[in-house]
Amino acid sequence: MRPSYYTEANFQIYHELMAKKVKEILLVASPYDAFVMEEEGSLASRIINEYRGLNLSQPPRIHRISSASDALEAIESKHFDLVITTPRVDDMDGYALAGAVKKLQPELPVILLAHDFRAIAAQPDLYDCPDIDEQFVWSFDPDLLLSIIKNVEDHLNVAYDCQRAQVRVLILIEDSPVYKSHFLPLIYREIVKQIQEVLAESINEEHRLLKMRARPKILVAANYEDALELYEQFKPYLFGIISDTRFPRNCQMNSHAGLDFLTMARNEFPDLPVLLLSSEASNEEKALAIPAVFVDKNCLDLLDEIHDFFLNQLGFGDFVFRYPDGEIADWAGNLQEFEQKIATVPEESLLYHASRNHLSNWIMARSEISVASRLRKVKVEDFSSTEELRAYVVEALHSLRKMRQCGVVGRFSPEDFDAGVMDFVKIGSGSMGGKARGLAFMANQLLIEPQLPELLGQYPVQFPKTLVVTSDGFESFVKRNGIKQRGESRTDDEIAGSFLSGEVPAWLQRQLAAFLEQMDNPLSIRSSSLLEDAQYKPYAGLYDTYMLPNNHPSFQVRLKQLLQALKLVYASTWFAGPRAFSKRGVQARDDAMAIIIQELVGSRHGDYFYPAMSGVAQSHNYYPISPMKSEEGIFHIALGLGKTVVEGETSLRLSPKYPAVMPQFSTVADILSNSQRYFYALAMTGYSEDLVFDHNSNLVRREISEAEDEFPVQTLSSTYIHAEDRIRDGMHSGPKVLTFASILKYDLFPLTQIVSHITELGHRSMGGPVEIEFAVDLKSDSEESRFYFLQIRPMVAGSERLEVEISKQDLKNAICVSEQALGHGRFETISDIVFVNPVSFDPGLTKEIAGDLARMNGELNKEKRAYLAIGPGRWGSADPWLGIPVNWQDISGVGAIIELRNESLKAEPSQGSHFFQNITSLGIPYITVTEGVDKLDWNWLNSLEVISETKLVRHVRLKKPMLIKIDGKSSRCVISE
Repeated sequence: MRPSYYTEANFQIYHELMAKKVKEILLVASPYDAFVMEEEGSLASRIINEYRGLNLSQPPRIHRISSASDALEAIESKHFDLVITTPRVDDMDGYALAGAVKKLQPELPVILLAHDFRAIAAQPDLYDCPDIDEQFVWSFDPDLLLSIIKNVEDHLNVAYDCQRAQVRVLILIEDSPVYKSHFLPLIYREIVKQIQEVLAESINEEHRLLKMRARPKILVAANYEDALELYEQFKPYLFGIISDTRFPRNCQMNSHAGLDFLTMARNEFPDLPVLLLSSEASNEEKALAIPAVFVDKNCLDLLDEIHDFFLNQLGFGDFVFRYPDGEIADWAGNLQEFEQKIATVPEESLLYHASRNHLSNWIMARSEISVASRLRKVKVEDFSSTEELRAYVVEALHSLRKMRQCGVVGRFSPEDFDAGVMDFVKIGSGSMGGKARGLAFMANQLLIEPQLPELLGQYPVQFPKTLVVTSDGFESFVKRNGIKQRGESRTDDEIAGSFLSGEVPAWLQRQLAAFLEQMDNPLSIRSSSLLEDAQYKPYAGLYDTYMLPNNHPSFQVRLKQLLQALKLVYASTWFAGPRAFSKRGVQARDDAMAIIIQELVGSRHGDYFYPAMSGVAQSHNYYPISPMKSEEGIFHIALGLGKTVVEGETSLRLSPKYPAVMPQFSTVADILSNSQRYFYALAMTGYSEDLVFDHNSNLVRREISEAEDEFPVQTLSSTYIHAEDRIRDGMHSGPKVLTFASILKYDLFPLTQIVSHITELGHRSMGGPVEIEFAVDLKSDSEESRFYFLQIRPMVAGSERLEVEISKQDLKNAICVSEQALGHGRFETISDIVFVNPVSFDPGLTKEIAGDLARMNGELNKEKRAYLAIGPGRWGSADPWLGIPVNWQDISGVGAIIELRNESLKAEPSQGSHFFQNITSLGIPYITVTEGVDKLDWNWLNSLEVISETKLVRHVRLKKPMLIKIDGKSSRCVISE
């Protein structure tokens, strides 16, 4: 079952409210009446200004016509949502015009607007002219027109909005056009003003504007019968009643109609806020007997009196906790304070307010309709004790504040931030960058996904607590410190030094300090550049990430370490790797950096902190092995932090559709050889105040064997029984082997099902193949285990449109043939080859090989010559025993890559690595040649002209470019002269 906050927090419902808008208004007025209305400026301009000032929806257009005959012709030829007419029109009075309009369009609202009350008084009574929907008196106030428009919209939308979203209804009973013209703008102005104030604590501007649509509807009645009809129809949604004392009942003026109506409503709803208006002060005593708030229509501070009614009765102001005798016990100004005070307010005060629905009324005023309705349904008698009631209300409020943040990026405020409920906030108004944008997008997609499987109700996808410092923080830092990007002459260390010596702007320091004060767990400081994770150019892993233990006893030291990490991530924007990558593919452009500060996923185990599992999942499998299919995806998992997977070290590769199909685990020998032996964890002790941020300085590469007593290893490992030469699941005496059997065979946690659904959702939502990163924090109680979504980026796949035919003749003449190649098309521009010499190759010298390759890459870049790189094992692997540990800048000029799989380096394809993702995103052919299966003509390679060579690497050149043909549909490749 989906958690309650998924549905309650779904802001899509607000998009459906106020669907019927007044967009086109026909104003039929004589030139004189139009002049009177526009005496102080353009009527249309003033309405537009009012709309903008109140943050309301798009203002309507006003079409002004001065004759009734022209108006009727216009109605026949064009759609209008509202007709406003004055009593005097050139060729027909307003009442006759209304009758003619209703004959053409019976449902079209017609409003009579006079600039003088005598113009209405001299005309037939309202009850004798049913074609006029409402009558008002112009008071030289554009607020009146605004109120008329919004009131027409309220009447059009009220039935659907109440049923769909339980929107509240405020009934105004007033028969006098003069008072109605005075009260209606006043009430609308007060409602909008108060709602804007209480929504100031909302998540972001978009949601404030959306929730304005859920404001109470104001319904106007001019007589007892109409008011009773509205009351009966919208009784479940009543928010309050404002009533005149004297108005028609049974077609006769009745001086007690208002008193009778409010008494009836109070008897049925003892806690309903009601206000009696009267021009006779003697009615105050009668109002108090109902009881109702009384306001004298003639009082000089009428506006203040109605303002007080909204604050104190309708719940728009601070919540004042009182004892039954009226003495103040405490107060709260927002939902966070309200939750805190409910937990501590004296028992007598809590019972007093709970028994009178004051709590639900106050929450309702904040447009939190669902929770307010839930609280209204329960009674004090439903609970066995006051503490049980208190716990219920606190839980409801906490869930409310939690669900308001679900799937939303809120604006960080030091005053309002609450780490207990606010999972995703941002500082600044610039770009969040690609990585943060992907997180926000998937959080939103999970929120609005119409059919989440029941599994995700029990194990909902979580997002680590996240703060994004948008790109204007980077721009402000660079500008403040005068740091300039001066070409490629500076080294990465020099660039880092210039950033470390800079000072973070004071405004940013203050907000980061406020965030850090509420963070107790280790933190990850991650990049989110403007170009990162963009379509076709993901910049995967090219920027730096730093992890902080965040446990120093001094807050100032913790803050200093955070600022230092932030500056170093900023510096990586201009490092050599991203600079080199930006030159490939599309035209290079300057990048800017946003920062993601996240709580690290995992738990502490002794002196180390790490998640039980991390992984990378792809919705497209480049190397499917039967019965797998490319479109079914693939994922890699590893114990500990995700560095193991994203940097190409040994991890477990499997299909979410076929978790039992693991060719690398076919035999006991395969399992012992291919299982993960090392994992990464964050060291939690042994730091000085000046935290050193060298590469991996605070991450520790640990052996599985040294962590055998720790819960994740015990849970995810099997045992090798030497005497039997077999691997038994569970903990037995003997060496531990990481098989993940408890997950994959015994379903301790539904990892494959969750991964399968999330990658499918990501693929569908982004319109193509995606790659996601995730982590799992396992607990001894599996129901408390959590799946955390960390990142999403698009993949490049499925674009094989041009036909590439590989003929028998191609295969016969080929100097290289592969059955596992990535890419698609004909490549005919490469005549240089740089390859690792197989004769002198030594797995222990892969770092030296990477250095030789980097130097040759630099020379070829100067000549702007792309080349084919050939070498054993995984290219870009962080583990030098699995392949060539090059960084992107080391081979930035490469045009195609061959990965050799042989007995010396027989590594599984590392689809989840950042290096692999960047290569494929640029369309660089990546060809796997397995010795004994595929073909590579070494004699031909050794016969080519040698341009340069070292002991380990050789650069050769053809007289004319070679031909590389790759059929992306079959993954076959041939290379020929």
